[in-house]
Amino acid sequence: MRSKRQKAEKFLTFLDEKYSDAECSLVHKNPFELLIATVLSAQCTDERVNKVTRVLFDKYPDAENMAESDPEEIMEIVRPTGFYKNKASNILRISKTIVEDYEGKLPLDMGKLTKLPGVGRKTANVVLGNFGKAEGIVVDTHVKRVTSRIGIVSSGDPEKIEKELMSLIPHDRWNKFSHQVIAFGRDICRSRTPKCNECGMNKACAYFLNKGGSR
Repeated sequence: MRSKRQKAEKFLTFLDEKYSDAECSLVHKNPFELLIATVLSAQCTDERVNKVTRVLFDKYPDAENMAESDPEEIMEIVRPTGFYKNKASNILRISKTIVEDYEGKLPLDMGKLTKLPGVGRKTANVVLGNFGKAEGIVVDTHVKRVTSRIGIVSSGDPEKIEKELMSLIPHDRWNKFSHQVIAFGRDICRSRTPKCNECGMNKACAYFLNKGGSR
């Protein structure tokens, strides 16, 4: 039986073979845009977020413009992403904080990012992984599901999953690992209808083996 570390090493090799070009699917030009897009992505597809941010950033291209925007207009623009009232409120509060406390420039620091309204560790990891120095691994629904199914993590808690993964995945792979796992989760290891028989990881996957080796 493979250890978690052995499974993780096999998984990394698999991801490099199948998803070597995986990258962030949220369209953005700078850290601020990525932060806002990530806030909007909660309970929403990246595809829909990208349609919304195209309009949002065209009208409000930076924190200064966003901070001075009409709350009602922000709500109307982000409405398609769901939970639009709360998201619009957080976007405005984030923008005002960046302008008032950081001279309009988003701080690339975990402590400061997570103090922004509505910004948790996962969102901060997305920004830092792409624009700063990765301080952790993004654990979204795909990463949580996939790593649990394969059997390289034991916990169901995102923060504990992150710590487990950080001990198994080389630091220089943290950001790319998340992108690759998300791509794999959308492509093969889907939530409701995983394509287990098409998966190159099935012989090492606890989920597949516990199902009798076939789906």
